[in-house]
Amino acid sequence: MRSLAIAGVTVLVAACVNEPANLLLPGGPAIDATSVAANSNNALSAIASVHARNADSVAVGYHLADVPPTGDSLTPAVPTVGDFATIPVLGLLPARRYILRAIVYSARGNVAGDAMEFTTEDLPSDLPRYAASGPDPSPGYVVFAAGTYGLAIDNTGRVVWYRRFPNGVGLSFMAEPSGHYVTRPPTPDPTDVEPWVELDPLGNITRTLGCALGLQPRPHDLISEHDGSYWLMCDEVRSMDLTTAGGIADARVTGTAVQHLSADGRLLFHWSPFDHFAITDGALADRTGASVNWTHGNALDFDIDGNLIVSFRNLGELTKIDAASGAVIWRMGGRRNQFTFLDSPSPAFSGQHSVRITSPGSLEILDNLGTALESRAETYSLDETALSARLAQSYSSIPGVVTQIGGSVQGLPGGRTLVSFGTAGRVQEYDATGRVMWGIEGHAGYVFRAQRIRSLYTPGVGTER
Repeated sequence: MRSLAIAGVTVLVAACVNEPANLLLPGGPAIDATSVAANSNNALSAIASVHARNADSVAVGYHLADVPPTGDSLTPAVPTVGDFATIPVLGLLPARRYILRAIVYSARGNVAGDAMEFTTEDLPSDLPRYAASGPDPSPGYVVFAAGTYGLAIDNTGRVVWYRRFPNGVGLSFMAEPSGHYVTRPPTPDPTDVEPWVELDPLGNITRTLGCALGLQPRPHDLISEHDGSYWLMCDEVRSMDLTTAGGIADARVTGTAVQHLSADGRLLFHWSPFDHFAITDGALADRTGASVNWTHGNALDFDIDGNLIVSFRNLGELTKIDAASGAVIWRMGGRRNQFTFLDSPSPAFSGQHSVRITSPGSLEILDNLGTALESRAETYSLDETALSARLAQSYSSIPGVVTQIGGSVQGLPGGRTLVSFGTAGRVQEYDATGRVMWGIEGHAGYVFRAQRIRSLYTPGVGTER
């Protein structure tokens, strides 16, 4: 009996770990050595190492040593490479003693190894603590950045995974469809180039992800593809004479470029707002100083047709861009709005964050500073031929709040939506009728982006960004 435990931290299985070795066929797997070690990135995890012959894959069963086991929890199986396997054990409790046992699989049977003892350490004293509750939360975990930590909590608010970054984790800590986490932590020198980093489920940095052409990566959003390539937003800075546009003669103007880079860092696509937008597309008040934060891109996503949707906060605009040619397909919101908004004011949103495509002809945003008296998550149905948009649904925090910066939306199965209200410190999950099904209690701090994932072992796989 083998569990395919890929949808969560643990899956309870009965009578799996201690199956007798005499079920093996001739030439079946054999265990030569096992060991377990602490993970320096995360006290709530362990690293099991197994040397096994004639094996296809290895999992680890485990239970608390001081609790009578009713069946061991089981990690997902990890393929062997050259008779070796390293298996992460995640989501453990702090300062507790565990019994672990390797289970080795092959087509000729499976065999369990000797019991190993492992004691987890205490949590770091500065790790944030949370409480969460709700009548019917979605399964899985919620991932976000908090101070110096990227972390994941369960539906009770317990931190089940974390990774500390000495200089801070940055705005956005999120899981990608590739099964890795990504974030853009700041460096001690604010003037240097600060790349994104990619982490595996044990918290090890596997690679850095930067912009080409010497540009500074923006810390707001990134899309990592299965082939290792990635899309990200970059700060492109130019000196401009803005005296005819209400500014100064030698203004330092920052616009948001979009790049696609291959897994080995080759530039595959570069889109510059300086080639497509006018400086007057932004507000006059934003372009009068020596430094002009012109477009302030803060989110990007793929539409169903493979083209890009980008959110430019300071323009109050969502822009669809041809992902092959770079041509602007349409502009929604802001001073250059091309859409007719049906049953809602025009423009219907401003200062928006976290554009996400939920289905064909449908997108979600967090409307930070729109016409409502509170920030809210909004779903728009689009007719791209008629260039019309209808507000199909909106969710406000309960009680209502306003966040001028930050925040996110994430579509979930069953028509649900997870919303973070940024600096207002609220993270809530709504069902399709707008009822709150789950939320972090009290003020969660500044949560720039909250994201549900299904598994700590394959974070982001099978879930919406």
